[in-house]
Amino acid sequence: MFRPEDIRGEFPILNEKVYGKPLVYLDNGATAQKPRCVIERVAELYRSENANIHRGVHYLSERCTALYEDARLTVAEALGTPDTGEVIFTAGATASLNTVAYTWGEVSVGEGDNVVVSEMEHHSNIVPWQMLCQRRGASLRVLPFDDEGALRMELLEDLVDERTRVVAVTQASNTLGTMPNLKPIIDRAHSVGAVVVVDGCQGFVHSEVNVRELGCDFYAFSSHKLYGPNGVGVLYGRRELLEKMPPFLGGGDMVKRVTFEKTTYADLPLKFEAGTANYIDAIGLAEAIKFLRGVDRGGVLAHEKALLDYATEELGKVEGLRIYGTTEDKCSIVSFNVEGVHNFDLGSVLDRSGVAIRTGAHCADPVMAHYGVQGMARASFGMYNTMAEVDALVAAVRKAVRMLKG
Repeated sequence: MFRPEDIRGEFPILNEKVYGKPLVYLDNGATAQKPRCVIERVAELYRSENANIHRGVHYLSERCTALYEDARLTVAEALGTPDTGEVIFTAGATASLNTVAYTWGEVSVGEGDNVVVSEMEHHSNIVPWQMLCQRRGASLRVLPFDDEGALRMELLEDLVDERTRVVAVTQASNTLGTMPNLKPIIDRAHSVGAVVVVDGCQGFVHSEVNVRELGCDFYAFSSHKLYGPNGVGVLYGRRELLEKMPPFLGGGDMVKRVTFEKTTYADLPLKFEAGTANYIDAIGLAEAIKFLRGVDRGGVLAHEKALLDYATEELGKVEGLRIYGTTEDKCSIVSFNVEGVHNFDLGSVLDRSGVAIRTGAHCADPVMAHYGVQGMARASFGMYNTMAEVDALVAAVRKAVRMLKG
């Protein structure tokens, strides 16, 4: 049976105090904290194993190259693909999504075509497609959600038509916590020849993922939300699509041979990994995945669900508090506002109580517009959070409301 107490000691920062109070870290949706094994692995790489990869014949270079490619294998296994050529290391999910928009999009989307995104997307899964449509003379269509935070699937058939080239959708909303049923979306897109791009930043953390079973064409996630290092992410793409796509960036490591007449590109996945890769943090990401393999995954997900349910129930007792996103199947994210209290003020008072939450628009302006608000307070739970920390959150919210509303 999974218990957060059994792994909290692996996260050194959780022992910190804020303004003299124990840290209650509930901003995991923005970035998760790192276990000791990840911190120490990254430090050890810099301390005794560091050398540029793929380019040297000396021991350290070959050692780091092997570790980097082993990390790729670890990620491929976690994603459920047997083909490591389908796993591309990037600077993060934003870079991954832009790579698809600027490579697959440039050769596949033209005037009169359309791209469909959902209303609940993070800006990183809206803006690249918006820019693509502007460049190519295509239109951007939006699949809306209802007030509970569920996508309006009955509109899918009309929105996705013969001119649809891309459907971009989140696996789990970073603001509402909604986890849409992706199968009908993927099936509809494929029925008209469109590709599906999934933002897995929250989904990869809070659910079991197998991209082959899911059937998506592209999948993006960031390491830092998965208890791994910042500054590195992953793009998964089906090989047959990646093979046809031009490179996004040019430079070292993505070429076989360069002459002034012609450049021959490297095979997958290096074709999309120009320059010196962030090999240290890619290896750190693999370490985080190995750490997660060592815990009861089903137990973690059940624990996060219990945290979500408890927080929803207790916050719902606060007078004037509204929770946004109330679908039954959602991940452990609770966004809310209290009538008459600005979310920034609420977050500031909570901070003085040692409770770290997120405030603002969460890079999801269309979600804010849907509800007619400028921002929300968001508590996002990770596997190391406890029921006592939910109690601390609720107590701090009640205290803030008393202070701010008089």
